[in-house]
Amino acid sequence: MKFRNSGAELFIPDGKPVEEAIKRTTHMGISAHQDDLEIMSYHGILECFGKDSEWYFGVVVTNGAGSPRNGLYESYTDEEMQAVRKVEQKKAAYVGEYGAMALLDYTSAQVKDPKNQDVKEELKELIAAARPKVIYTHNLADKHDTHVAVVLRVISALRELPEELRPEKVYGCEVWRGLDWVVDDEKVMFDVSDHPNLAAALLGVFDSQICGGKRYDLATAGRRIANATYAASHDTDESSALIYAIDLMPLVKDANLCPREYIEGYVNRFRQDVADRISKLL
Repeated sequence: MKFRNSGAELFIPDGKPVEEAIKRTTHMGISAHQDDLEIMSYHGILECFGKDSEWYFGVVVTNGAGSPRNGLYESYTDEEMQAVRKVEQKKAAYVGEYGAMALLDYTSAQVKDPKNQDVKEELKELIAAARPKVIYTHNLADKHDTHVAVVLRVISALRELPEELRPEKVYGCEVWRGLDWVVDDEKVMFDVSDHPNLAAALLGVFDSQICGGKRYDLATAGRRIANATYAASHDTDESSALIYAIDLMPLVKDANLCPREYIEGYVNRFRQDVADRISKLL
């Protein structure tokens, strides 16, 4: 497989031939940065873990430059940090038994540039080759610009693919903003209670981020536990960990549907839900 960037890599943890490894894909995660996949698309990783019939393909779009660093990594150059983060992502792919792992090596500036067509085109090629049933990516209400840019490129790529090459489901998941605010009947809830040891191990390999000053491992576990506990006020907990997402498939099916207006609809319905609850109790 040929990539557009010279620093891009394809890693196959179990050493299968490239074509065979990619074609077995059933679930795909497309993220901006190293460790985003393990935060937002753990449901897909878990769905495939230990199974011969289900395989997860992770795609990280950017090179991970500009990440905060401290301790052991405090004096690392940006180039050294990028190399470390690639190694960490490969470790996660091995631990999680991914079918394949693509590191596309774009800069954040390239991803955020709406005139740059390379990201969209490369994603189209990867999706067409893998033909996943399910895609997990960032959500449109995320507060990280690069994350939002990635989901917009994913939507554009999917819209340009013929229908037979599109996935059955596309989800926008939590990273730099939780989705607990989404009204309950519009939340997609993924039960990720099983294998908490795997969840911890996947994030634990990203030492440069954790020891570099960001406890993503604890924060992610805490969010999932909180989602499960606060999912329903009048029911006992049915799971110990939940990931929330929103359905992005309507944006794929309808090219005339504006992504900004689509997510504004979620925000407006949340606003109305809050207002209605107060009004009935005044």
